[in-house]
Amino acid sequence: MDSNYIKVFGGNNIEAKRIELILKENNIVPILKDEKESARLAGFGTPQQELVEIYVYKDEEEKALTLITQLNS
Repeated sequence: MDSNYIKVFGGNNIEAKRIELILKENNIVPILKDEKESARLAGFGTPQQELVEIYVYKDEEEKALTLITQLNS
């Protein structure tokens, strides 16, 4: 299966929200995948506490990774 999205971040919810804000401020629309919240809504638990993944379009990957790197510097 081919996807137009690529993962650019995986970590806790606080960092993910910071990165989401920076990406949106730079006209990149991120997709957040929160395993903990998905499991909670489905009525299950998950051993991966606080794992949030951020995906962006493949053609925005380089710009997104540059912004994330600058944020973490």
